[in-house]
Amino acid sequence: MSELWLEVTLPVPAEKLDRVCDTLTANGMTGLVVEEEGDFLRFLEQNRQYWDYVDEGLAQRMRGASRVKFYVPDNEEGQKQLRQYLAGLEEYEPQTVSLREEDWATSWQKYYQPIPVGKRVYIVPDWMRGEPVPDGRTPLYLNPGLTFGTGAHPTTQLCLELLEEVLQPGDKVLDLGCGSGILAIAALALGASRAVGVDIDPKAADVAFENAALNGIGPDRLSVYAGDVLSDKRLAAKLEPGRNRVVLANIVADVIIPLSTKAGEFMRLDGVFLTSGIIDGRQDEVKAALEANGFTVTRHLERSGWHAYEARQ
Repeated sequence: MSELWLEVTLPVPAEKLDRVCDTLTANGMTGLVVEEEGDFLRFLEQNRQYWDYVDEGLAQRMRGASRVKFYVPDNEEGQKQLRQYLAGLEEYEPQTVSLREEDWATSWQKYYQPIPVGKRVYIVPDWMRGEPVPDGRTPLYLNPGLTFGTGAHPTTQLCLELLEEVLQPGDKVLDLGCGSGILAIAALALGASRAVGVDIDPKAADVAFENAALNGIGPDRLSVYAGDVLSDKRLAAKLEPGRNRVVLANIVADVIIPLSTKAGEFMRLDGVFLTSGIIDGRQDEVKAALEANGFTVTRHLERSGWHAYEARQ
């Protein structure tokens, strides 16, 4: 008999999406699907060549939409989990739908198709493994919808585009705020010899190693630590100071600015610092912080109101 799952939907004002997602994550829910009309329409347009047809009913349902979805078992234990996840979000009224296991397993897959990024990266949902990969592209297999960091967001794409331009075979890479590990894993797939990730979320390591395993990458090439490099000297010492040629920080401006005081310590003299996740309006602050801490901005990318920088010492 199929197990039942509860699909939980929270309608959320667009300006509060980040706070709601952060709260759900802090409460233990790591498998979120964010539905927002603008991102959805851009996704359709960018990936139209990979769709056999466009579901107009789906497009209609997304009109004006801004919501967060996740899934819990449809039983007493699931109700307990739901109360835990929604703690601090009592202002939102959850909408729930009961699904059979097979429906839950595929209900969100319709949103995801392969995404070409830059000139070389090709992000592929793991259930499409075995499908042809375009010539010259390096596949990066993920389980989008079950973990954060699907590669669909402009900030991740901007960082990947910069990464593939600067990465050299055999490089060591450090990802500050690694989350799902997508950038570190991409670096290894593109030829880095070793990557280290660090995140303040202790759950990040499990998610990153899960995604790494999908790409045949083990702990011999990828290490992930939990903690704050700005305050934890012992952690900072583990990140191979002075030996990383590429340092990544795809976070937010309020974290990148203080990190710019520390990032140079982790880099080789010929190293590159790639920053992304910078929302429109904060880019000048980040650039000023980079320059104040000895960096020269050598490239600036912008897309859909988000900014990314390439900087060198």
